[in-house]
Amino acid sequence: MNAPKLSVNVNKIATLRNARGGNNPNVLQVALDSELFGAEGITVHPRPDERHIRKADVYVLSKNITTEFNIEGYPSEDFLTLVAEVQPAQVTLVPDPPHVLTSNNGWDTKEQLQFLRQVITRIKAETQSRVSIFLNPDPTLTGYASETGADRIELYTEAYAVNFPKSPEKAIQAYVLTAEKALEYGLGINAGHDLDLKNLSYLAKNLPGLQEVSIGHALVCDALYHGLQNTIQLYLAQLRKHILYPSSK
Repeated sequence: MNAPKLSVNVNKIATLRNARGGNNPNVLQVALDSELFGAEGITVHPRPDERHIRKADVYVLSKNITTEFNIEGYPSEDFLTLVAEVQPAQVTLVPDPPHVLTSNNGWDTKEQLQFLRQVITRIKAETQSRVSIFLNPDPTLTGYASETGADRIELYTEAYAVNFPKSPEKAIQAYVLTAEKALEYGLGINAGHDLDLKNLSYLAKNLPGLQEVSIGHALVCDALYHGLQNTIQLYLAQLRKHILYPSSK
């Protein structure tokens, strides 16, 4: 059994840099250090207003990082051109319009089936990237997700994180059902949004087929207290806990 991979989202590092101007903190250096400290991927989500990650960052990161590069975003013409030029390891399609603060919903794969199929066909024609689509925890959406041509789904885990303190078992139930159905269709499983050191281990232990998590906000917040190297190691430990210590809670 392999532990899910940790992809560090460096958007918040770019937000901090942009607040003051200049290049401090240096997004590239943080990404390289994250890899050095054990991260198995780097994630960015460029938006049209460049309020955090900029296109220039994407090009620089793509030429320098050595782990998997994951680019998230809405499949606008500009975004599709960017991923064709950069050729990341993974493209994660997210249905968020430009004005939203952060991703807040998954694709309706039934309603958007033809659109997603066209987009993914184009990505696969122009790149060798793996394609993942952001999905709410709803098993009925997985069959349509498979029909889009996607390789993986990324489960939108905000609801899990919100409900976890009240009942971990209930919080994860819909995610387990969705993951099981996705696996039946041959889809890989990623997860992301509001995952942290409190809820990550339970997810890693109980979500079938989980291959990768993308974490940014909570990880950066924790790094303010623990330091980046220690924080990445803490997150990796949570992902591996159920493998190293099978009987642990």
